[in-house]
Amino acid sequence: MERIVKALEKARLAGYGAPDHGSAAGSAPPPAGTATPFAYTRTRTVPVAPEFLRHTNVVAGFPSGPFVDAYKVLRTKVLQKMRERDWNVLAVAGASPASGATLTAVNLAISLAWEVNQTVLLVDANLRQPGVHRALGLDVSAGLADYLLEDTPIERILLHPEGIERFLVLPGGRPLAGSAELLSSPRMTHLADELKHRYPSRIVLFDLPPMTTSDTMAFLPRVDAVVLVAQEGGTTEAELQQAIAHLGQAPLLGTVLNQAEGDR
Repeated sequence: MERIVKALEKARLAGYGAPDHGSAAGSAPPPAGTATPFAYTRTRTVPVAPEFLRHTNVVAGFPSGPFVDAYKVLRTKVLQKMRERDWNVLAVAGASPASGATLTAVNLAISLAWEVNQTVLLVDANLRQPGVHRALGLDVSAGLADYLLEDTPIERILLHPEGIERFLVLPGGRPLAGSAELLSSPRMTHLADELKHRYPSRIVLFDLPPMTTSDTMAFLPRVDAVVLVAQEGGTTEAELQQAIAHLGQAPLLGTVLNQAEGDR
């Protein structure tokens, strides 16, 4: 654990960004939205079950709790840094497999969506192992894979989880082989540019595979910055250092340490 913390601090001092400590647990139901209602007329609204979200540790929409507060702190820091630089496209990626990056991406996206003047689109770009829809308990029939391979229109894929205002999900769909080539394809590049520029006030989050995969390295030029997720007891110092090295020119906006002992 001490080596991981030292590595995160080294990254911060090198200008990569300040570490944020997050976790995932909670027990309260989602609150009623306090923002002005936002209606989607062309996007399918799908139900989500509060009990399921609690079971999968999707807690950012719940009214209170230490882990809810941790995501609010992360949200505040992310928004401050992105607004300072006029950025609106963020990637969330794990420093190692099973680091909790997808859960972090979902919770961060929902937390951002509760901002009164902010809309959020969460894109599941982990085409090898898409998991955003599973974390939210969504039954999907099509996803990003269908857009890339079969020209399925985006409006037929986008989902609005019921009760979470200003929040859209572009699920990954079925797992794909050759995902690195698809993420770097002209069609995916066009989609990423379209999502970035069509609604400048919207934040687009991409849930990516671990930083050590060719998928993520191929896609990094499409994003403004990266949030890197490490897991206490699961991410080694070597994996973290390798992940930071693979960032290349992509700015590291911040780091999240999942399952930290102090958060239990």
